[in-house]
Amino acid sequence: MEGTRNKRGLLTAVVVGVAGVLLLVHRWVPGLPGNLMSLVETFLPWLGLAVPVGLLVAAVRRSLLPALVCLVVGAVWVGVFRGPLGSSDGPQTYDLTVVQHNVSDENTSPSRVARILLGPDPDVIALQELTPESLPAYRIVLDPTHPYRATVGTVGLWSKHPLTDIARVDLKPAAVEAGWDRGLRAVVRSPHGDVTTYVAHLPSVRVRAGQGYATGWRDESAARLGRALAADQSAAVLVLGDLNGTVDDRGLAPVLSEVRGNRDDFAFSWPTSLPLARIDHVLARGAAEVGATWTLSDTGSDHLPVAARVRR
Repeated sequence: MEGTRNKRGLLTAVVVGVAGVLLLVHRWVPGLPGNLMSLVETFLPWLGLAVPVGLLVAAVRRSLLPALVCLVVGAVWVGVFRGPLGSSDGPQTYDLTVVQHNVSDENTSPSRVARILLGPDPDVIALQELTPESLPAYRIVLDPTHPYRATVGTVGLWSKHPLTDIARVDLKPAAVEAGWDRGLRAVVRSPHGDVTTYVAHLPSVRVRAGQGYATGWRDESAARLGRALAADQSAAVLVLGDLNGTVDDRGLAPVLSEVRGNRDDFAFSWPTSLPLARIDHVLARGAAEVGATWTLSDTGSDHLPVAARVRR
């Protein structure tokens, strides 16, 4: 019996230890079949659940080894995610408030959605999954306070400040049919200085039998966005969008090598019913810096809106 208990304790210690190692070195783990590491990175903070489960098993089995491993891995988790657990390292003062939201093309209450988005008094609002049918309702609510507007395909940008240099950004994967427009670029002429703003909606990802975590189109679209950002010489750049991946997901590396977000707040935005990951982002570089980031109320979409303070 004692030998069986020790073996079970060793197995628990190994499982929890692997979770701790992944927290530290996931970026250096090579790609695995089915794109498994990208899936793990999407839900990276939740690896910490191995700690309370491991402690429970250790208590039931009265085994010291897994308990000690759990304490070490718990310390690793706190070290990796210390930002959301403590005070923000981002800018404490801000010049702009921005809101990013995938409104869902199936949402039946666009007017209500728009009113919720106005709650934090944003300077800029970026939307994805706009439809020809819902656009008039958004305009009725948003235009009075945000009279400057740009739309390309299913994405849109509303601003309190003038917009110039509005252009389509080609994010379409090669295999997708023409007419797929999910990217735009505009310069927001804010009182604090120009901010070149991208609105992007990258393709969805799915777990599929025989493929694993299918991210091919998302990754191709991310590479296109990354190249556009690399070629942009603007002094201040913002990226607002549903990127269908988290800041830990290696598939977004082409984008995240160009812009950065605020990691001091979890602000999980998807799915609305049980938010597990932040796949909706406010990212910046240069003279723009992202500070406090949080989510707004449920709008009826499968995503929660994400709001952020930005210093320019």
